[in-house]
Amino acid sequence: MGTVLIEALRSTALRLRAGETYRWAHQGACNCGHLAQTLTKRSREEIHRAALQKAGDWREHAVEYCATSGLPIDHILSEMLAVGLTLEEIEHLERLSDPRVLARLPAAERHLDFRDREDVIRYMEAWAALLEAQLEARLPAPADTGEPRRAA
Repeated sequence: MGTVLIEALRSTALRLRAGETYRWAHQGACNCGHLAQTLTKRSREEIHRAALQKAGDWREHAVEYCATSGLPIDHILSEMLAVGLTLEEIEHLERLSDPRVLARLPAAERHLDFRDREDVIRYMEAWAALLEAQLEARLPAPADTGEPRRAA
């Protein structure tokens, strides 16, 4: 996962925190719909219309995803996958259920309601922090130049 997804998660969380329309039952204004807006630059209405052309919610769209179907929702999913998302992560975002993300939250805050704006924000911020930590863990340590370290 790269910085594009981390930035998209943080940006989406900020938009939601600022009061952007949120409706879990609207596929363009729900958990996945909001991230899709950020990643694809499409409106919530366009995303919702595309999603309604195929039965199911985002979780079902991810399960039934076909890159060559020609369906607009599969094209949107392809764009989301292109930044490093996985279909499993999309399924988890729909229900705020990825155990790796939930583990980043205090134990008392891990029972999230996937229909609650504040819980969606909390999940996206925790996910961004997890991805950032994973990215930093993969970066090589600074080379030791042999010079004495200076006090900060």
